[in-house]
Amino acid sequence: MTELVARIQQLAELIGPNAYLQATIIAAAFIVVGKIADWTISGIIGRFARRSSNEFDDDLVKLVHRPVFLSFVLLGLSLATRRIGIADAATFITIGVLKTIAIFVWYNTLMRLMALVVTAFSRARNRQIVQSGMLSLLHNVMKIVVVALTGYFLFLAWNIDATAWLASAGIVGLALSFAAKDTLSNLFAGVSIVMDAPYKAGDFIILDSGERGVVTDIGLRSTRILTRDDVEITVPNGIIGNGKIINEAGGPPSQHRIRVAVGVAYGSDIDQVIEVLGNVAEEIPEILDNPKPRVRFRVFGASSLDFELLGWIAKPIDRGRVTHELNCAVYKALNNNNIEIPFPQRDLHVRSMPAVGDD
Repeated sequence: MTELVARIQQLAELIGPNAYLQATIIAAAFIVVGKIADWTISGIIGRFARRSSNEFDDDLVKLVHRPVFLSFVLLGLSLATRRIGIADAATFITIGVLKTIAIFVWYNTLMRLMALVVTAFSRARNRQIVQSGMLSLLHNVMKIVVVALTGYFLFLAWNIDATAWLASAGIVGLALSFAAKDTLSNLFAGVSIVMDAPYKAGDFIILDSGERGVVTDIGLRSTRILTRDDVEITVPNGIIGNGKIINEAGGPPSQHRIRVAVGVAYGSDIDQVIEVLGNVAEEIPEILDNPKPRVRFRVFGASSLDFELLGWIAKPIDRGRVTHELNCAVYKALNNNNIEIPFPQRDLHVRSMPAVGDD
């Protein structure tokens, strides 16, 4: 680029001693070079991009070609301004304005590029590369970096010493860190949750405090959970990060096993009980065939033979409803097959009664 600028300036000097004519030649030359770069990106590179199956490269070409053209135009105008030889103050202001325009052009381009990258990752088939919560974190971090770099280059464009500003920002940041320690704790816990991924959006979790529901959103400060009562709970990430979380949708499958305890009277035919309970599980459509439901004889109880009906469901959120349906079906099936369901009984023996008239 430096060699190109030097050759264009030499070419302008050959035109004649008129500074304004030289400045016009320089500006026009850079406009032509910018147009060639624009045509190369949108034409040649764009033609190859259109042959691919994904849309990311097509959108990238559409996004980049215009800022590249504007950058050459602004560079040509800046060199033309220097060639004219106007007053130093006017030259400084003009070039500063041109640099500022270029900075904001590329700021807007980078912001749109980040949104494009995030969209591409969200559409990717292999979501294991970047989880949904991680996408939000990366997007926010990239925004902060771009804004910080924009401010830094604006300082450079207007010859402002950024050292004092950085020192002041460090002091202010230290004061804010003490004032907002709880917020920062939630922020770092949110980053830890996104990186460690103990749960993700759509998982059914149980908090250490007893709340249970579906994770609807994982933010940097808090996690939102929708309970079975359709009540949304917002829990600070600092609390979740320091507590025990039960993820019922965790592990390789998202299936969940439910258990129904059943007690029958002593003297019942245990083979018949196992068959009846197994048939009940097979008649419930939400109970999965694989793994197959099973019945287990657990213990000899105080007044009953205690069995347990085990079945798998596809979604943990359906546990309450399916358990209700199983309980109803089990009760009806036991009654229909004359299998007694015992209940605790106590016999009271009175050894003596006080005489009539005694206190």
